[in-house]
Amino acid sequence: MMTTPLLPALPDLVPRQRCGVIEFPVHHMRGGTSTGLVLHAACVPAEQTLREELLRHLMGVPQSGRQPGNRQITGLGRGAPTSNKVFLAEVEQHAGQPRLVSTLAQLAGEHGDIDWSVNCGNMSSALQLWGLDSGVIEALAIGAHDIEIRNTNTGVITTSRMARELDGSFTAAGIPGVTGNFPRVDLFLQQPAGAKTGKLLPTGNVQDVVHGYAVSCVDVAVPMVIAPASQFGKTAHESIAELEADTAFMQAIRRVWSAAGLLMGLRKRDGGSMTLEELERSETIPKFCIAGPAVGEGNIAVRYFTPQAGHASLAVSGGCCLAAACLIPGTVAHALARGIEAVGAADTEIAVGIANPAGILDTTIVTRQDGATGNIAIDSAAYRRSAQILLRGHVPLYQASAALKAWLLKQY
Repeated sequence: MMTTPLLPALPDLVPRQRCGVIEFPVHHMRGGTSTGLVLHAACVPAEQTLREELLRHLMGVPQSGRQPGNRQITGLGRGAPTSNKVFLAEVEQHAGQPRLVSTLAQLAGEHGDIDWSVNCGNMSSALQLWGLDSGVIEALAIGAHDIEIRNTNTGVITTSRMARELDGSFTAAGIPGVTGNFPRVDLFLQQPAGAKTGKLLPTGNVQDVVHGYAVSCVDVAVPMVIAPASQFGKTAHESIAELEADTAFMQAIRRVWSAAGLLMGLRKRDGGSMTLEELERSETIPKFCIAGPAVGEGNIAVRYFTPQAGHASLAVSGGCCLAAACLIPGTVAHALARGIEAVGAADTEIAVGIANPAGILDTTIVTRQDGATGNIAIDSAAYRRSAQILLRGHVPLYQASAALKAWLLKQY
């Protein structure tokens, strides 16, 4: 079948200078229930200091220190961690086929630290649409189009699938937490177990006791600490606002996730072990959730933390991790889940519905049980999202340093 760029390449989406100000090209996008920027990596400085300065300007966060209450009115960030994400994306050739390469930067509104250690399953759903819109990858004129995405933060390989209708428009879908139907994206995480730590169960145990609380530490797509809500006097059906307003609860879960992170052996991007203090301040790992029995739809209920803030719905990477944990006998998730089929010796697709504040996140885990050891193997995890382009264009960098301005001037 004929392949064709969805649109002509966008040669104007390169750095430029207007009225003495450097302007930087961006796609401002929504992926799932997250928003952020997707930037062409070729336009971004490789030198870390300049790269991070650029991202802070674009998102409106402090260049250094802390700025409590920062509303990010000088940039495109939106306060919550779910809207302070930037993907750097480019194309590489693999096995004779184009493949997207993604690198996530997680920012925070109140300080200038940038976390390069994790991926984002929600925002990953925007990458294929970015590639097609910018003309760096091609798609079938009609029908389904698959492309692999290699994430450099975690090493996880994801297959992203979109489809085009007879009129050239994208097949659309609705998802919990997003009003209306938008271009549908199906994502398939390949071999997601041990994405960060190299182990499905980073501590070697299905359960650990941390500060008196029973938890399960699981690493599927993202390392996560899972705790029964009942231990904290909760149900996993509370609103996020109610949970965040409970100071004693928030202090308790911070102690638990920080200590559990030490047990998991979590490391920084440079390979060094994270300290307790670094884990207490971490904006990204480990993820944390409280879980309970589902009421009505779904197999299990959850309230999810990033970890510093409660999530308005559920990150899909965390959802895939929780879904996998539901299939592992002995975990706290397995004990709480209802109506899930048992894992057998042959590869089986098992659907797990997770009740969260926005509705039900439907996931599919491909899994099997090793006949010799009895261990559970997680081969892949799948989920559906929608994506949209909020805007494409240039952001003037009024405060760019001389060094950043000089580097960008060389690019056009």
